[in-house]
Amino acid sequence: MNKAFTFTQNIQSNRYIATCCDTSLSAQSRRSFLQAVGGSVLFTSVGMLATGSAVAASGNYEAMVLSCIDPRFQDLVNKQQASEGMSGKYSAFTIAGASIGVVAPAFKEWHKTFWENLGASVQLHNIKKVVVVNHRDCGAAKIAYGDAKVANAAVETVTHKEALMEFRKQLKEKHPNLGVELRLMSLDGKIEQFA
Repeated sequence: MNKAFTFTQNIQSNRYIATCCDTSLSAQSRRSFLQAVGGSVLFTSVGMLATGSAVAASGNYEAMVLSCIDPRFQDLVNKQQASEGMSGKYSAFTIAGASIGVVAPAFKEWHKTFWENLGASVQLHNIKKVVVVNHRDCGAAKIAYGDAKVANAAVETVTHKEALMEFRKQLKEKHPNLGVELRLMSLDGKIEQFA
């Protein structure tokens, strides 16, 4: 059985995307395609189509947004990024506790996953910064540090600030050229920023 590829041009990037199917591709179809792209197509060993650069998931974006898995905050984080003109300009990483999930010893098994994903976003998306959005009333903060560390708003603020500052420290060690914005979001969507 022959593998055939259907080729679709992405008008914005002027690149061709290959879709594989199990039908025969006629010699005329192959010639037409190669004429359309000027013969500059390269098929890689895994059957992907490239035009001299990475086709999938690459580009220049502003940031990675690190936020918590809490469903109450997904829409709030997206709206906040949109209000800052960031829609479509960032990659996202969502993990319990946001920065807490990345730095707290209770979640040490997760740390490597985040840093490897950030490395991929740097490589693929050429991001300039990480925007970290922790939030109040965070269950992951309670798991990581205990109820006493989130007993009231003042103590909760200190707990989040410490996690955010530790995140900044680790980011500067691993990716010294990236900027960082550290935020704490309330249930009403209000943001506190930490320098």
